[in-house]
Amino acid sequence: MTDPVEPADTDTAALPLPDGAGADGVEVVCLGESMVTFLPSRPGRLADVPSFARTIGGAESNVACALASAGHRVRWISRVGTDGFGDHLVDAVGAYGVDVSGVRRDPGRPTGIYFRTATDRDTAAHEVAYYRAGSAASAMSPRTMAYDDLFAGRVLHLSGITAALSADCLALMRDLTAPRPGRPSVSFDVNHRPGLWRDGSGPDVLLELARGADLVFVGEDEAASAWDLHGADAIRAALPEPRTLVVKRGSAGATVYEQGARGAGPADTVTSVPALRVDVVAPVGAGDAFAAGFLSATLRGLPAAARLRHGHLMAAATLTVAGDLGTPPSRSRADHLAALDADAWGTLRLGPGWTAEAPEEVRTP
Repeated sequence: MTDPVEPADTDTAALPLPDGAGADGVEVVCLGESMVTFLPSRPGRLADVPSFARTIGGAESNVACALASAGHRVRWISRVGTDGFGDHLVDAVGAYGVDVSGVRRDPGRPTGIYFRTATDRDTAAHEVAYYRAGSAASAMSPRTMAYDDLFAGRVLHLSGITAALSADCLALMRDLTAPRPGRPSVSFDVNHRPGLWRDGSGPDVLLELARGADLVFVGEDEAASAWDLHGADAIRAALPEPRTLVVKRGSAGATVYEQGARGAGPADTVTSVPALRVDVVAPVGAGDAFAAGFLSATLRGLPAAARLRHGHLMAAATLTVAGDLGTPPSRSRADHLAALDADAWGTLRLGPGWTAEAPEEVRTP
């Protein structure tokens, strides 16, 4: 497709948000499983790696941690075991400033863990060994979750990973994406993981859930894999229901489709922003970081191009570190970079440590 020309930034975020934060100040609630992650001490097959460093990983908790680091009030809701790994997860996520009061402990089920290689997940050499079957998080259901906690913020952020964990988790996701009074705006990251959908139902389920959300994030690559849809326009044609659709297009950047402003008719406003040039250390977690950056800018009422740029900047903070979570730039720093003109944006090149540099120190060719 031909990239749309960026329109003038005359409108603020089109995503309908309840005014203010929740009763206890929460802006975003993130629901989903987080696991203790073991990162290899060196490249190679899992069979050959001698030791691993412990960290945390989970799509929704990654978003929560990134948003909290960017200064937002965020609650992460999940279930973990009463084991040491569960203790570590709750402590580690809470250390980012995330409210973890909604995490429940399950004495009968373990906390999930996984090991992965250092190689890119898109390569044949990439290995991941999950130990999450029967985990505490897989017992999330409409019966075990407190809806007052889930609906406490302006935005409820979900991902397609949760739906794949169990039949109970899928029932919860269907309930949360169904229209209902008092539901906050629902943000949904498709996060298609074919390996989690052993019965092959993933594509249909993910399309169903996405159609019930207000804001949807999806990659062109995963839309092609899951739905045989090619190009951002084709994805929007298949997903007309969400008020805001963000299509991540890899090195080409990202495009956001937004339904017309209230009372202005149904026509979409389409905005595209090119990706940044980044010296990538590891790609894992970049999609979650992009979602956090976009959500942060949405909560602040910024226009479409700025929201996409903040997504790219937050993703760059994660792409330039080894783990799932990078340290985001300060808000003033991110605003400075997001406000650059098109030529200056196009010459940015960000590498490890860039979030600690002053604006004038960002490397250019």
